[in-house]
Amino acid sequence: MISAVVFDVGETLVDETREYGTWADWLGVPRHTFAAVFGAIIATGGSYLDTFQVFRPGFDLAEARRARADAGHPESYGEDDLYPDVRPALSELQRQGIWVGIVGNQTVRSGRILRSLDLPTDFIATSDDWGVEKPSAEFFARVVEAAPAPADQIVYVGDRIDNDVAPAKKAGMRTAYLQRGPWGWILRDRQEVTDLSDWKINDLGELPKIVAAENNSANRP
Repeated sequence: MISAVVFDVGETLVDETREYGTWADWLGVPRHTFAAVFGAIIATGGSYLDTFQVFRPGFDLAEARRARADAGHPESYGEDDLYPDVRPALSELQRQGIWVGIVGNQTVRSGRILRSLDLPTDFIATSDDWGVEKPSAEFFARVVEAAPAPADQIVYVGDRIDNDVAPAKKAGMRTAYLQRGPWGWILRDRQEVTDLSDWKINDLGELPKIVAAENNSANRP
């Protein structure tokens, strides 16, 4: 039985291409060069923050965010940055009576943006709201606490194994690995994807069908 579906944000709901491009601009680095280094670091198991260190050793993300905001160029995204499958998938899940949550490693500012988009969702929270980040066990315990369902009736959807699928699975949730964005594509053939994902999907439009099939099966006498 599936009663709730909870979504990561970056590269799950929001296409971050434009945002990473603005970071390249801020660093004074050609966008394709920034993207190439970003992909290489992901492929070798590094943190995306290591990308910034390549171009600016000692880079402090929080400090840089403040500097961008002070300069009138804060991190931002909007309706045009949502993947086209987001609203239809979330709406259909709600139509099925599924509780829909959005919870990811995001700033307070990002949380305000998400809420302003008036997405078809029952709950939105960010790591900054909670004061705890993925992949910590506490973060995923908060997800389970927020959802009106036991962990084994929650599906957590994300594009990363390390930050999404593995810790959600450890917390007792079911998992859907979304193959898009840098992590989703580069790491798609890792054994952990097969071992830890209940489903591997290429489009959020697959989720309502998966949920309906699971619940129909659970309701059969």
